[in-house]
Amino acid sequence: MHGCVLAVMTNGMATDVAPSKPNILFILADDLGYGDVQCLNPQRGKIRTPNLDRLAGQGMTFTDAHSGSAVCTPSRYGILTGRYAWRTRLQSGVLGGFSPPLIERERLTLPSLLKQHGYATACIGKWHLGMSWPHKDGGPGNVNNANAMEVVDWTKPIQNGPTACGFDYYFGISASLDMPPFVFIENDHVTAVPTTKKRWIRSGPAAADFEAVDVLPRLTSRAIEHIKLRADDARAGKPFFLYLPLNAPHTPIVPSKEWQGTSGLGDYADFVMALDATVGKVLVALDAQGLASNTLVIVTSDNGFSPHGDPKGLLRAQGHKPSAQFRGYKADIWDGGHRVPFLVRWPGRIAAGSISEQLICLGDLMATCAELVGARLPDNAGEDSVSILPALLGTAEELLPEAVVHHSINGSFAIRQGNWKLELCPGSGGWSDPKPASSQEEGLPPVQLYNLGVEIGEQTNLQAEHPEIVARLTRLLEKYVADGRSTPGRPQQNEVAIKLWKKERSADKSTESQEGQ
Repeated sequence: MHGCVLAVMTNGMATDVAPSKPNILFILADDLGYGDVQCLNPQRGKIRTPNLDRLAGQGMTFTDAHSGSAVCTPSRYGILTGRYAWRTRLQSGVLGGFSPPLIERERLTLPSLLKQHGYATACIGKWHLGMSWPHKDGGPGNVNNANAMEVVDWTKPIQNGPTACGFDYYFGISASLDMPPFVFIENDHVTAVPTTKKRWIRSGPAAADFEAVDVLPRLTSRAIEHIKLRADDARAGKPFFLYLPLNAPHTPIVPSKEWQGTSGLGDYADFVMALDATVGKVLVALDAQGLASNTLVIVTSDNGFSPHGDPKGLLRAQGHKPSAQFRGYKADIWDGGHRVPFLVRWPGRIAAGSISEQLICLGDLMATCAELVGARLPDNAGEDSVSILPALLGTAEELLPEAVVHHSINGSFAIRQGNWKLELCPGSGGWSDPKPASSQEEGLPPVQLYNLGVEIGEQTNLQAEHPEIVARLTRLLEKYVADGRSTPGRPQQNEVAIKLWKKERSADKSTESQEGQ
């Protein structure tokens, strides 16, 4: 029965027999480490995450999932476009709250694709992909934290934001919670005109009633309201896609009062528990509306754990290992920077309690959804996206992606194929030692090669022992750059010239490349 729904009664609640296309709920945590999820790190994870653990038990856990970058903006670009962000102008770092849009005006996005196939689309949460703020004088020019109060016309519509990228509805914040403006945006307008300045790490324009501690609860309640709003249509065969990029547990670490002190491990752990509770509340909302049986739920993170969440190392001193067994943290080229939790539930289609060791990237969501709805991506869309639907359904007979490319905060590259990982930098490429351009990097080989099947911790550099593998993986990465894609299809153009070998330097200090601290 294509597009039809048969309602049955379960405990007094009308539930549905799955129509042809599932609802899709994609929850993106901000800086949640692989080891912060208890079920992924049972021996060295000290934070209680009952809702995430329950979700893993109800679906599939991917143990080798990676964000497209070790920092935020490029990972989010990849999720919504299926394309590596290093093909754009953003060669290092992240955007700011007033940065111009990164997603190209004519590019097919995931929400646009799903809209073409009957989905209602919404984004509730942190955008961080740039937008065009209206100027009072109507002219061009850069907007920044210092001049925004005087330059921006807060009463006019914002251009090139989420609703211009395929979302029917948007509610959230423009960038990280430590980046101005400190104001909520609904669709293409701020919900309140900034009349003051506030500071959370950075200082800038703020609405008088905006408080950082309120953001996660507001996003949670909005998501629940949206699920209720879409429920009738979803039960009638018009599915929804809800992209829910949360602000936690990124800095500022601001657990609400009800969660303060609950972990016994400090504010960061409290914030992770609040995030876990948000996931639980949203899943309960699906249950309450009878939508759980036909909703594909994915929970993941935009990069690894940020050491700025535990600046004094007190949490780690108590035995918690936020990167689990992996080396490094957010910003780094090592797996701790970009190996992320990835939990997927689709009752009746994905085996409960299953585990996949398949290598995947968050950008694979684009091709996965395309296969899910029976669409064929054009050559100029999803250039780096591979459908993982066979892995989800347990029908994959071979490795799905040929290889996955990693990227650090300073623009250093790595490529992973099978167990081999080649890194085109001598150190971390990020915040961990040895940092880029540090004395600790002096004398180190220019590349790193690790066999993750033998040593997951990336400590023994095998580049000297296996020059043939270094050469092979280098050629493959060069091909991906030259072709403008890493998947089969007609070659495409990168937006800028790509430099695989970065000049040694510290992380970019420009406004557009400072990640939240």
